[in-house]
Amino acid sequence: MSRRILIAGGGYVGLYAALVLQDKVKRDVEITLVSPESYMTYQPFLPEAAAGSLEPRHVVVPLRRVLPKVRVVNGSVARVDHQSRVATIEPLQGPAYEVGYDEIVVSVGSVARTLPIPGLADGAVGFKTIEEAIFLRNQVLECLDVAASADEATRREQLTFVFVGAGYAGIEAMAELEDLARYACRYYPTVEPADMRWVMVDAADRILPELSPGLAAYTVRQLESRGIEVFTSTRLESAVDNRIVLSNGQSFPAATLVWTAGVKANPVVNALGMPLDERGRIDADEFLRVRGVDGAWTAGDCAGVPDLANGGFCAPTAQHAVRQARRLGNNLAAHLDGQPPTAYRHKNVGSVASLGLYKGVAEVYGIRLRGFPAWFMHRTYHVSRVPTFNRKVRVLLDWTTALFFRREVVSLGALHRPRAAFEKSNVRLP
Repeated sequence: MSRRILIAGGGYVGLYAALVLQDKVKRDVEITLVSPESYMTYQPFLPEAAAGSLEPRHVVVPLRRVLPKVRVVNGSVARVDHQSRVATIEPLQGPAYEVGYDEIVVSVGSVARTLPIPGLADGAVGFKTIEEAIFLRNQVLECLDVAASADEATRREQLTFVFVGAGYAGIEAMAELEDLARYACRYYPTVEPADMRWVMVDAADRILPELSPGLAAYTVRQLESRGIEVFTSTRLESAVDNRIVLSNGQSFPAATLVWTAGVKANPVVNALGMPLDERGRIDADEFLRVRGVDGAWTAGDCAGVPDLANGGFCAPTAQHAVRQARRLGNNLAAHLDGQPPTAYRHKNVGSVASLGLYKGVAEVYGIRLRGFPAWFMHRTYHVSRVPTFNRKVRVLLDWTTALFFRREVVSLGALHRPRAAFEKSNVRLP
């Protein structure tokens, strides 16, 4: 009989593990991947997609195209009866159904870690998906459209942008979008870059904890030289009706609030019947198996994977997720062939971050870079890591085209309201 592998989740771990498995396992192995989306998002490129440096379609990888030997199911794994080796699938539409499996890979990833702050759920947006990146690009440009012909009070609100969470996601998203908005101001005679207010808030005492204190301090200086306000040791206390209230006593209106204050394991892990650690992650061993559960594997943000190189647990980064996925795929293939698995061990080689066009910071193998060299290394590293040759070429073509043509600064906010024009025209007569 065929051996059946079920992969829950189509992010970094799901895609890369499936890529390894479809090349290494024998023909009598059936692989099924279940994901709510039909694509994997390469998240390090989201800031550039939001800023217009990359075409949004080029930062996602279509699962069915790159996994021809894998059955892709659009939906989610709602429940798992591992003792019976049966999982319940909830498709995007239609009733739930059950599928059997012999080995399961749980790679459901993470979600934004939010707090019960008044107004946060109603007014904020995250920055983990391509949809959020496109929304923020349109939001920033639409705010400029409104501010260009509004009264002073409306202008102040529309031209104030607040980001909460000064890790890589928050810093890169804010820096790229501020760079875009600054460039766009040349097409708005009544709006100057000095009219905009960009605010970064973080509860920690410093930004970018992944970098050395020196590079983090350099980043703060660079941001402040562009007029960006950076508040550390500060919490967001309220965001009701676009009124931002900070723990440092400041209160002001802002039309845009972006929440990038960390991630947590996808809550769906609570329904999968797997052992969890104290942080709500699936308890994994060094071989990327679910600890104490035969036939179950896990990796990525939803898993507590021991860090054999540095102690503790692996951080929820793309660097770890991609490497864990490949090791998981190889270990599972070896297991099916009756071979022993290999422990996951990876020493972090460094970090790179973009601060807008031609600006960045990097720390690789102990070497610290700033400005253009760091920005160039950021692009070089990530284009080498984005999966498939097709996507690498398309990303390089986008960057090459941008050298010869100006940025597009048109807001397509109506994309988020596709039925608005139709509803407006469908007026019922009395």
